[in-house]
Amino acid sequence: MATTSRASVEALRARPTADFLVIGGGVNGVGIFRDLALQGADVALVERADYASGASSASSHMIHGGVRYLENGEFRLVKESVVERNGLLKIAAHVVKPLPTVIPIFSTFSGLLSAPFRLLTHKAGRPKERGAFLIKVGLIIYDFFSRDGGSVPRHKFHGRKKSLAARPDFPNNIKYTATYYDASVHDPERLVIDTLQDGIEHGGRASNYLAAVGFADDAVTVRDEITGDEFAITAKTVINVSGSWTDLTNEALGTATTYMGGTKGSHIILDNAELLEATGKSEIFFENSDGRIVLIYPFRDRVMVGTTDLNADPREVTRCTEAEVDYFFGLVAKVFPTIAVDRSQIVYRFSGIRPLPRHGDLEPGFVSRDYRIVESALGSVPLLSVVGGKWTTFRALAEHVSRDALALHGQERTVTTARMPIGGARDFPRDDAGKAAWAVRHSAVVGEARADRLLRRYGTTAAAFIATVTEPETMLESTDKYSREEIAWLSRTYQVVRLVDVIQRRTSIAMAGRAVDNVLVEVADVVAEALGWDAQERDAQLAHARGYLADVHGLTELVSVA
Repeated sequence: MATTSRASVEALRARPTADFLVIGGGVNGVGIFRDLALQGADVALVERADYASGASSASSHMIHGGVRYLENGEFRLVKESVVERNGLLKIAAHVVKPLPTVIPIFSTFSGLLSAPFRLLTHKAGRPKERGAFLIKVGLIIYDFFSRDGGSVPRHKFHGRKKSLAARPDFPNNIKYTATYYDASVHDPERLVIDTLQDGIEHGGRASNYLAAVGFADDAVTVRDEITGDEFAITAKTVINVSGSWTDLTNEALGTATTYMGGTKGSHIILDNAELLEATGKSEIFFENSDGRIVLIYPFRDRVMVGTTDLNADPREVTRCTEAEVDYFFGLVAKVFPTIAVDRSQIVYRFSGIRPLPRHGDLEPGFVSRDYRIVESALGSVPLLSVVGGKWTTFRALAEHVSRDALALHGQERTVTTARMPIGGARDFPRDDAGKAAWAVRHSAVVGEARADRLLRRYGTTAAAFIATVTEPETMLESTDKYSREEIAWLSRTYQVVRLVDVIQRRTSIAMAGRAVDNVLVEVADVVAEALGWDAQERDAQLAHARGYLADVHGLTELVSVA
């Protein structure tokens, strides 16, 4: 792999001190990094792999209040989640969109006996599929928490006749459907990068592929995962936000903890036009009879199916197994019994470990998704370990951690982020007319249609890329979704180190099922030119990408068709 120096690493080497060192570049880590930077704090961040390469990019792409948490009595979490969902619809409007969600319901009173048991005792009880009565009560409470001037519509309930009229592919034994609104984030990696970039623009320093591997003389030892070089960073406070790896990070720093008990969630992406049409542009969301949450989600021109909730070891690479695929196919058959799905339609599979707290013998699906902050010390240096947390509440979590971290040094937060747009959401047009006007203003070289696509992809940050385009773009020959100039700009601007960073996280090529071999080859050529890779490095990056996508994401038969 590459041996050339990277500006992000050199910036930390040049000044290896900070008031706050954040370990972990997932959504919670970069959220804390941004919040502290906005307070004017001297903050640095290190991430052992690429930004958003763990659970943050392996999520179900939902920004949601968590209606099912009501049954566990987690009213505080639901209220906070709904408030944050409504907020992200505004401050991250370029990537967070309202999502109509349909619950197919097969019984009226199922779960009535087990639900109060969970609510009163906070124990799992026996998994039981929820019936209409229980779901109705939950959605009424959910709507109550959601009231804030109408960010999303209230829920609706329909009987069997109307349900089948709206979705004739549903099974005949369906009794009701409930429709409510949450939100989706189609490009979670983009939101992580935007959040990170906000922190950098306000003075923070951050580097990916820089792992925290030790602690000595009141300093954290970090290792460049590309070159193997090590150096020390001194900080007044260390904040461990490494998700399911939190205990492993603390162990590397010399302090043993047993905070975490993460669970694996897997998904598959299907190329099935019939299934996509059957969703009716809504997420199909329900709880299976085993207590697991199920989603069938329209994702661009594909369909995402998930998820599982299995105990997992963060020391091992997570993969979506064949048993999980069989499970997903069974779920699709339950809701859409006449639509055939098979393995030939899988264009991508992915899996990640949720950063949940240790939960003993409690069933994974009933473990709290709330977060807590644990204070300890590395010698004389305060250590804050973040346990738990989910996508929806990352801004609130960041605010909480930032407040606690600053308080350790007698400081207070002075800038609120609750209404502050993130990255490309700044000045993002609120309606179609505004988007059209924006496209016209930025159409001189790229044209209106292309400007519109770039706006919807990057928000108003697209203007920074368009400003670099001085003549008509050259679209990739292998796929018309990206231009050579766009790939080069992403590579130079957003700390790309490996080819997979571009394929999986700076673009949606992999997630959308387009990581086929001719696309990999062409993108590798563009990235190599942008970053100055020689032929040997380009070939090594391409080989690594092929192997990684095959081993971890099931792309064992890369074909030369986009």
